[in-house]
Amino acid sequence: MSFNLFGSGYRLELLAPAGNLEKLKWAVMYGADAVYFGTEFGSLRNFAGNFSFDDAAEGLQYLHQRDKKGYVTLNIYPFSHEYSKLIHTAQTLDEMGVDAFIVSDLGVFTEIKKCNLRAALHISTQANTINYQAALAYQQLGAKRVNLARELSFDQIKDILKHTKGRIETEVFIHGAVCFSYSGRCAISDYLADSRANRGECKHPCRWKYTLMEETRPGQYMPVFEDDRGLYLFNSKELALFEYIPDLKELGIDSIKIEGRMKSVHYIATVVSFYRQVLDGKRFTREQGMKYLSRVPNRGYSAGFMKGYIDSDDYQREQSTSQFGSVFVGYVTDKKQHGKYVLEVRNKIRAGEELEVLNLDGSLSLIRLPDELYTTEGLKVDVVNHSQFVLLDYGLEPFTILRRVER
Repeated sequence: MSFNLFGSGYRLELLAPAGNLEKLKWAVMYGADAVYFGTEFGSLRNFAGNFSFDDAAEGLQYLHQRDKKGYVTLNIYPFSHEYSKLIHTAQTLDEMGVDAFIVSDLGVFTEIKKCNLRAALHISTQANTINYQAALAYQQLGAKRVNLARELSFDQIKDILKHTKGRIETEVFIHGAVCFSYSGRCAISDYLADSRANRGECKHPCRWKYTLMEETRPGQYMPVFEDDRGLYLFNSKELALFEYIPDLKELGIDSIKIEGRMKSVHYIATVVSFYRQVLDGKRFTREQGMKYLSRVPNRGYSAGFMKGYIDSDDYQREQSTSQFGSVFVGYVTDKKQHGKYVLEVRNKIRAGEELEVLNLDGSLSLIRLPDELYTTEGLKVDVVNHSQFVLLDYGLEPFTILRRVER
């Protein structure tokens, strides 16, 4: 059941990331209305698996058969000689039935428009749209949707919607990693690691450990400590804006977007299912929401700019490594053997141990593994390692996740 605050036609879209075809399917199974992904050229996630044209065709067919949408990212800032390849990519995907292209560069936008393709054009967050004047300018050029910059407060978004609602669709990031700079505008990765952020190559130097050097004492590095790990001055926490969703729905935002094309299927399933529940009316306290979301690796959570200001609580200065409260140990496949479900093991499990179950509807439960485990080869084992398969006599749906909760 979804809220219909603006008549029967209004439905707030839940837009999920997919780094490859497998993750696209997981996103849909756990409640996404639409999925965005990149192909092998033109995307800002060079280190994600990304999609071949064959993968894209299969993924779009999978989505459309389930009344879901697929958006492709063509949001790099290309050099002139790359345009022919980019346009060929867009034309090929358009023939497959892609629902929209997500673009940043005005030249890319203009050249795709000249091709009279069927797919809509969405403006990427990389365009840093922070005012209604820019949003309406994109609308006049022919854009269907604009992803508003992460650097906006709720009040600023409200003001933009006052001028744009009904004229251009709006999309807001509500979960995931954020850039230390205005999204994608940081030059540190290019300078320190010869990897350009706006070419999908960012090495995240904002996560690195830094020391201090005084100008008149070259070569004398002075460590700066918050604790024994050092200081991670630029290490921003991740967004978790579930508490703002009712208000964003009331404004009439068209889509809420989850970051994470390089994240695991465990991340996809956990985060998408959580926001699906929130959209469908389930209420979580802040403590409950943080506990649920902390099952997957994160750098701490924050409301970012949405609350109208940034303070020390928005940066994780103690460490740059991920925090997490569970270990993804396996999932139920869609195969059966001897009337039992086959579990694909993604980490070590032990006979008799208690595991948490993440069901497809996002609900959580506990099971205890049998005291005797049997592999699909018929071997009796006490411990099962990664990439092995065991039989489970539980009534769990295919693609249900099992995980070990850190207590």
